[in-house]
Amino acid sequence: MRTNLEPLKYSTLAPSRYVVYLHPDEFARIERIVPLLQEQTGRALSEELQRLNRAPRYLKYWQRIAGSAPPIENAGQQWQVEFLADADGELAPGDILIHSELMLPSVDEEPGVGQRTRRITTVHVGQKTTRRQETVTATNAAAAKSVYARLRYEDSAGPHVFDVTRDSITIGRGGIAYRADLKIEASVDVSREHARIRRDGAGRFFLIDLSTLGTTIDGRRVPRGYDDSDGTKRENGVESPLSHGGRIGLADTVFLVFEIV
Repeated sequence: MRTNLEPLKYSTLAPSRYVVYLHPDEFARIERIVPLLQEQTGRALSEELQRLNRAPRYLKYWQRIAGSAPPIENAGQQWQVEFLADADGELAPGDILIHSELMLPSVDEEPGVGQRTRRITTVHVGQKTTRRQETVTATNAAAAKSVYARLRYEDSAGPHVFDVTRDSITIGRGGIAYRADLKIEASVDVSREHARIRRDGAGRFFLIDLSTLGTTIDGRRVPRGYDDSDGTKRENGVESPLSHGGRIGLADTVFLVFEIV
């Protein structure tokens, strides 16, 4: 919760939705008490909110001068906590993966921009903790009926055609820790979350490289679209223009032809 706070002028929003993944054996052990775990997790989140809103003594004098810090509030009406088994075989016994999701305030920077959700994925493996942050823009149902572009490609499962009906899609091998709208059947050279295609309000398309081994457009390697520091992966806003007929290469393993409809 603390890593996914959104400061506003008069308050700070805390994410209300959490999805917790466990190894299947461990989930089977706690499955019967999931309702109790959900209730107690909600209580723990409420207690943490109260603790965060209690200013330390050394800050009280400063707050009287500068004004009180905006209170931290639950972004939803209540906490939503789910416990699920890892069906993709990514977690070992003892590992925990948590998705923290926060609905962000709407923006007026571009016409047609929908509701944005910031998701922070936290993975605990042994003594190591890693985090990854992404912001996803939703498209309303009416807009989703339109086909903006088309991707033609061939992977290990054969040839495919994928219609782009949303303003943002993620391409990769996918998995519980990595959301992929277009799932690629390929070797591990293709990252689970390899690239993202974004459509702006003017109908222009851009490619964002999220991979380990790189992404190309027409044979030219594009700059990496994220920074990795202190175990946290954050997108840095770097993206490359994508034109009709562009040939997207995923780690020089799988190639997709991009067509604007």
